[in-house]
Amino acid sequence: MKHPAQVIIRPVITEKGTMLRMMHNQYTFEVADDATKIDIKNALKQLYNVDVIKVRTMWVKPKPKRMAVRRDGTIKYTEGHTRAWKKAIVTIRPDQTIEDFNL
Repeated sequence: MKHPAQVIIRPVITEKGTMLRMMHNQYTFEVADDATKIDIKNALKQLYNVDVIKVRTMWVKPKPKRMAVRRDGTIKYTEGHTRAWKKAIVTIRPDQTIEDFNL
């Protein structure tokens, strides 16, 4: 079994995530690539002491990105992309909250 800090990488705080949190008590996290729904549920229980009702996971696809490289006084552009990562949307009991999101 993995340590909870290896499963939950960071909370994801976005405008859409804030709406999910206020309306449906759902929280969004970036999780380890090999984390299962059961691992995520157990990690949240240990880290935040909350009761998880539902866990949904998805892969965030990489997006194209242009990067500028300076060489010999000129700028050359090269194509690249952002990294792919795994996201979990977690629903917890209505009477509970997670403090990391209350900034």
